[in-house]
Amino acid sequence: MGKINVAVIFGGYSSEYEVSLQSAHAIITNLNKEKYEPILIGITKTGKWLRYQGDVDHIRNNTWYEDDSNCYSVVISPDRYENKLIEFKKDGTVQITVIDVIFPILHGRYGEDGTLQGMAELSGIPIVGCNTLSSALCMDKDKAHQLVAMTGIKAPSSVVFTRNCSQTEIFEGTNQLSYPLYVKPVKAGSSHGITKVYQKKELSNAIKEAFLYDEEVIIEENIEGFEVGCAILGNRDLTIGLVDEVEVPGGFFDYKEKYSLELSQIYVPARIDQELEKKVKEAAVTIYRTLGCSGLARVDMFLTPDNEIVFNEVNTFPGFTTHSRYPNMMKGIGLEFADLLDKLIQVGLEK
Repeated sequence: MGKINVAVIFGGYSSEYEVSLQSAHAIITNLNKEKYEPILIGITKTGKWLRYQGDVDHIRNNTWYEDDSNCYSVVISPDRYENKLIEFKKDGTVQITVIDVIFPILHGRYGEDGTLQGMAELSGIPIVGCNTLSSALCMDKDKAHQLVAMTGIKAPSSVVFTRNCSQTEIFEGTNQLSYPLYVKPVKAGSSHGITKVYQKKELSNAIKEAFLYDEEVIIEENIEGFEVGCAILGNRDLTIGLVDEVEVPGGFFDYKEKYSLELSQIYVPARIDQELEKKVKEAAVTIYRTLGCSGLARVDMFLTPDNEIVFNEVNTFPGFTTHSRYPNMMKGIGLEFADLLDKLIQVGLEK
């Protein structure tokens, strides 16, 4: 049998474009080239789709799209089961490449939120990761919280506002919440647009910042304690990674801290006993199943001083460099990076 053609899609019309490039570089360079043929498809910040055939290092330093001789406009055919990538050459000819599976290395909106997953499902092309509905639900913090709360797992007290809400409505709506509060875009990742506020007079600016990233804003109470994460892989039969712990002395895990770890530290495994670790994993699986996840996801929760588990969010495609949380949690159970990628692709093909 020949190699499996893997359409590796990176970049994206998203505030998490740069994060995607780092994840993509790590995945492409660690993919088993004897088994898989990577078909590199980059999406520019303006949303243009290009097949890229140049140096992979140019992806990491964000110069890939400048290499005009190695970039060609492409579209994925929506014809079901055709599995065609249509490439428009500069000489006017068209090249067709068959895609066996899509590996969407995209974070945030227009990639992790069900949009790309819907295109793949319409086209009948297997895709690594969650399906359309699950991806959309997990991206929406409010709807995810409401569904998970129905299982008995607690979520932070919160209120949601749209852009047309007045300042008076926002102030009155948050009166029942206790400060400090987190102001977040409902649908965004990597802590973009999130502000921790300690008093009412800080709310207006924080809300303006959040509205730069979404049409809805969720305002949540702070949860005392610390964050833990659980990496999950699989469709029906699940592989559970080690639970990790995020120590954040500087306030909260914002964008800078997530990717620099200047003040923060990640512990793998988390500094909790076996009984509590078991409960965290069980809660993570419940959340994964409740939100219809498949393929992979990282479930993030808080542990209070009383060891109560509080749901935070699900990342359906978390950061994926060799030092990112998800791969390290899987490495902790003996699944090395290249083997992890292989298993993810096989699970995607299984669907």
